[in-house]
Amino acid sequence: MYYLEVFDKLNKAKVRYLVVGGVALVLHGVVRLTADLDLFVDLNANNLEKLLKALKELGYKPKLPVNPKDFADNTIREKWVKEKNMKVFSFIHSKDDFKVIDIFANEPIPFNKAYSNKQTLKAEGIGIKTISFRDLITLKKISAREQDLKDIEMLEELRKK
Repeated sequence: MYYLEVFDKLNKAKVRYLVVGGVALVLHGVVRLTADLDLFVDLNANNLEKLLKALKELGYKPKLPVNPKDFADNTIREKWVKEKNMKVFSFIHSKDDFKVIDIFANEPIPFNKAYSNKQTLKAEGIGIKTISFRDLITLKKISAREQDLKDIEMLEELRKK
């Protein structure tokens, strides 16, 4: 898995995060190809500062030519969400451009509630804080894109087993 070093770094930096999206599906047992890593993080300034520092140390930079600290500024971030309809803030690895991390720009569901429901799954001895099965379905229903609806079907099939 490309992102084990990211999970290890975020854990050591005590970043409050949850893996969502395609990687969460894979971690929950759905067979699905995905390249990027989607994270749902606590959007308080202290947590975002820890996140930005960790990503920078790992060689990630914003995909867009903006100062990453602007994402940690609640006023600027909310302006981007409202005026530019931003859903995620994307980071790309400076040397491996196939490594992309998308951070939710808002809370589609309350983060603290989702965090209290999290599942910590392990890969190669590293704990990966993953959104719960139920909350993942909720996020997929909110997004409701064609791929999300297919993902819900796969999750529901997996739940029946």
